[in-house]
Amino acid sequence: MTEPGASAGPRTAVAAVPVVNAANALTGLRMVLVPVFVVFVILSEMTHPGWRIAACLTFVVASATDLIDGWIARRYALVTSFGKVADPIADKALTGTALVLLSWYDLVPWWVTGLILVREWGVTLIRFWVLRHGVIAASRGGKAKTALQITAIVWYLLPLPSVLAAVAPWIMAAALLVTVATGLDYLVRALRLRRTGPDR
Repeated sequence: MTEPGASAGPRTAVAAVPVVNAANALTGLRMVLVPVFVVFVILSEMTHPGWRIAACLTFVVASATDLIDGWIARRYALVTSFGKVADPIADKALTGTALVLLSWYDLVPWWVTGLILVREWGVTLIRFWVLRHGVIAASRGGKAKTALQITAIVWYLLPLPSVLAAVAPWIMAAALLVTVATGLDYLVRALRLRRTGPDR
């Protein structure tokens, strides 16, 4: 019989996840690559093939870190509060900067960039708004949106022949449609979560 106050059995200590870890380091790298990407685009003026390729490679590497850091965080239980906040901010900073630069060089209409940015930052704010009620899992549509945005931006950045370059606006149009549709879906799911979440 266990005496009062005595431990009923061994307790498993839960180690705190350090903020400085591989997943967060990759998120930080993505943030660092944003100004590097900006410099390459400005040097290229979207006319110099070499600098455009450098900008494109930088964007691809930065985008890849988004996939890798999430996988590492989940696989090795390295999810931190810092990562939850910094990761979406780094994502929006990268794609948002790319879209603004493409609009600056008259490749993407400003209204397209504005609509995408409103959706992206709006969803980020909504995510924080419903955080205490629960977490909304990423949908397939959200993943498709990200893939289309990255593909469209890469297509614009690469110095492609005119025939292939003409495909870029169509990819961006598809990205815009999916971006708006998934944004509306996210808003609906967020409102539903606030009504039925654990804090209600």
